[in-house]
Amino acid sequence: MLRKVYLDTCCVIYLLEDVPVFSEQIRKYMAVNMDAILCVSPLVRLEALVKPTCDGNIALITDYEIFLADQQWLAVGDVEFDRALSLRASHRIKTPDALHLAIAMQHDCVEFWTNDERLRQTAAGMAVNIFDH
Repeated sequence: MLRKVYLDTCCVIYLLEDVPVFSEQIRKYMAVNMDAILCVSPLVRLEALVKPTCDGNIALITDYEIFLADQQWLAVGDVEFDRALSLRASHRIKTPDALHLAIAMQHDCVEFWTNDERLRQTAAGMAVNIFDH
């Protein structure tokens, strides 16, 4: 059975850039989780493309755009922002983290892949620190 998994921006960066230890770990984790439908949002794109855009790294921007286009895109609207507001207020997390979680929750993702331990409590059991395995 396929399951919807939301990729935190850090995971996308680790996949596409050579980040010692993390890049290898996420690739291995994905290899044993081939049943996952990888989901992203416009927020993932925004966060991932900031550095390569500032650096003028057209090749890396292209790699990101190709990778992101192949994933399932989750829409962001008023409902997701309202849920993010609630998460941010009740858990005192940063706005981007609250919005990522709200998007994942609103679109019925069963897992939220990240390396942020702080999100475990907030994510109601869906956060999976894939670098903790």
